[in-house]
Amino acid sequence: MFEYAWLMLAFPALGTLIIALFGTRLGKRVVGVLAPAMVALSFGVAVWLFVTLLGLPAEERSHEVTLWQWMATGSFKVDVALLIDQLSITMALVVTGVGFLIHVYSVGYMHDDARFPRFFAFLNFFILMMLTLVLANNYLLLYVGWEGVGLASYLLIGFWFEKPSAADAGKKAFLVNRIGDFGLALAIMFIWTGLGSLQFTQVFSRAPEVWGAGNATVKIVTMLLLLAATGKSAQLPLYVWLPDAMEGPTPVSALIHAATMVTAGVYMTARSAVLFGLAPTSAMWVAVIGAVTALYAASIALTQVDLKRILAYSTISQLGYMFLAVGVGAYASGIFHLATHAFFKALLFLAAGSVMHGLHGELDIRKMGNLRAKMPTTYWTFLVGAAALAGIPLLSGFFSKDEILWYAWQKSPVLWLIGLTTAALTAIYSFRAVFVPFWGQERDKKLHHHAHESPKAMTVPLVILAIGAALAGYIGLPRLSLIEHWLEPVFHGSETAAAVAGSAEAAATAAHSPIEWVLLGVSALVALGGAYLAYRAYVVNTDWPKRVRESLGWFARLVENKYYVDEAYTAIIVQPLKDIAGWFARTVDQRGIDGAVNGVASVTGWVGAQARKLQTGLVGLYALSILFGAVALLAWLVVR
Repeated sequence: MFEYAWLMLAFPALGTLIIALFGTRLGKRVVGVLAPAMVALSFGVAVWLFVTLLGLPAEERSHEVTLWQWMATGSFKVDVALLIDQLSITMALVVTGVGFLIHVYSVGYMHDDARFPRFFAFLNFFILMMLTLVLANNYLLLYVGWEGVGLASYLLIGFWFEKPSAADAGKKAFLVNRIGDFGLALAIMFIWTGLGSLQFTQVFSRAPEVWGAGNATVKIVTMLLLLAATGKSAQLPLYVWLPDAMEGPTPVSALIHAATMVTAGVYMTARSAVLFGLAPTSAMWVAVIGAVTALYAASIALTQVDLKRILAYSTISQLGYMFLAVGVGAYASGIFHLATHAFFKALLFLAAGSVMHGLHGELDIRKMGNLRAKMPTTYWTFLVGAAALAGIPLLSGFFSKDEILWYAWQKSPVLWLIGLTTAALTAIYSFRAVFVPFWGQERDKKLHHHAHESPKAMTVPLVILAIGAALAGYIGLPRLSLIEHWLEPVFHGSETAAAVAGSAEAAATAAHSPIEWVLLGVSALVALGGAYLAYRAYVVNTDWPKRVRESLGWFARLVENKYYVDEAYTAIIVQPLKDIAGWFARTVDQRGIDGAVNGVASVTGWVGAQARKLQTGLVGLYALSILFGAVALLAWLVVR
């Protein structure tokens, strides 16, 4: 049955091809059914393979399916082959499951768009490339998917390219990701040169023998992989493209933030667990960057007034949690949070899109108020998503976030404290995004009067995602640890991985310490306290945030302006590069290259003008010239 795994790729590939070639002829109705159906079929195949793997012993749950030989030059051989194991199938389920709901939602959201077929061709292509990335059995095919989702994100973020802000956002995402992609390309070259293979199983079996723990090469490789991950998963310092990606249609934001592109860095790091196990310094850098990014982005989310930008910075912060998890060796916990995050973040973005739909494009929460009266389904589903994001007990985000904090505590209390502080800020900004738009009085009477609930094509996916956001965390309960036991063989099943990983999970899964329950209680109190604080600040005493802002002075302005990072990049990198390009355009191009070409043309023209004077049209002058020439030639022959 595993030989049919290629169908997961075939269905979205077929959808992309049909819609791209015949979409305008098929019409919106057919395209609106075909595109989601292709993803649904891929999801069905993923479920089938998941059930099949579940029925096998743990040691038999890894299968490679070779489709064809891709490259064969000397000793360099790479196949187009798929790796079907617990990690890849988990990722495939998330990508296709959440991706299908986003496709269904998009049918209603994009119904009136003139480029409806093109949008769904791009969406199917996005799913195809993400599946290529997570199902690949080697780094080179993973790189194809990696670049493919980058291209798809550029096309989707800049989909409304007639808006300069959307076109600029697409270009920004494309260019910033090139930095990380360069790191991945170099890492692949180092892996091939050092180990003679790019196939995951061979790389991970040879690395401990050829390189060994602490080897300089493996440190370089893992730091390059970290560079790649920070670009794709929007971590410091390469996070700046993700907030601007909000310029694309809201379903694009949900797809990028929840189930696909930004999680690629987390997946790649988890897949490379053996390499990071050999380079503990690099692994610690992953954890530190993740923790700092989580706190940094959460502080910015607390001050934003655009609903989608609040969620965008929230995504950066939650990705930081995932990096913290895989950095301390809690790979299963990182993937667990990736899965729960896919539910509640897709839900939040799609609910924000529903608000945008009901308010004719408005996203400024300062103009909203009492929307729960006009949009009850959107409100209740958004509330569930916000509560899960905040880590309210018994919802999915609570369980996955708590696991990460537990393993961070074992690695370093400082990392735990940063994570806990981030959790407090997350609870505050999550419920701020609930109370300001949906509670209180109408701030813009005209806007509120025209507000309306979205159609069922948009609200039904919200309800399904809300159920997932509420219940998905129970697969990771401390007494069950289903997700941990399911993924454990991928990271610790082989003798090599167990020997080199040295992760916090390996030491902690044998028994749960009583301190874990204490930390769980602290985490719960922090989440509930943050929600209560938001209620007091944005419902009961709405003047308090203003007084706090005034008391913080310059620091409040610093955070509100996103620490001026974009301005710093513009001043230090973008503007100097533009100045250098301008100098080359004026001096080298116009004066140098164009000047040389124009100079040759001028000289040629002058010579031609002088020669033209010899063409008088007088036959007698031509005869005299021939006579002078003959005399001169005769004289030269006599003298010689």
